[in-house]
Amino acid sequence: MEHTSPSSPAPPAASDRFRWELRNCRVRRGLTQRALADLVRFSRETVAAVESGRRFGSHEFALRCDDVLGTDGRLAALWPQVAAEQVAADGRRGPRASPPVRPDRPVPRQRDRRDARDPGAVVDAIDELRELIGQVLNGPSDADDAQRPHPPVDPRDDQH
Repeated sequence: MEHTSPSSPAPPAASDRFRWELRNCRVRRGLTQRALADLVRFSRETVAAVESGRRFGSHEFALRCDDVLGTDGRLAALWPQVAAEQVAADGRRGPRASPPVRPDRPVPRQRDRRDARDPGAVVDAIDELRELIGQVLNGPSDADDAQRPHPPVDPRDDQH
């Protein structure tokens, strides 16, 4: 029987290393969670949830953060281990099998669709939808306004 002494701590989980890398790199770059979220096109809530461990994030999230934070792929490199932890935490053994194809029904073609059985893809799609809804409800962001030509301001408009 192998015994590990209490003084030798277990190696940190990949998700813990991922969270630490993400937060550490974000802080070193001087970015708030909101600023990082805007740059990677995910919600601030997603960034906060991943950093706090309430959510695992997604491979796409890791890739975008690597790109914005200049981490040379460290987050994406951790992703396979993080995904394995996510599957273990969900209590699943992997993706469910596809339903059998029935010869009497044609299989609809899917163009560039994510696998709805992948929890990470579903979370990504929800985050993107939230961002789009926010843009529609709140109007264009400041970055969009800076690129859009504005009509000239007439000083007489301020007079009542």
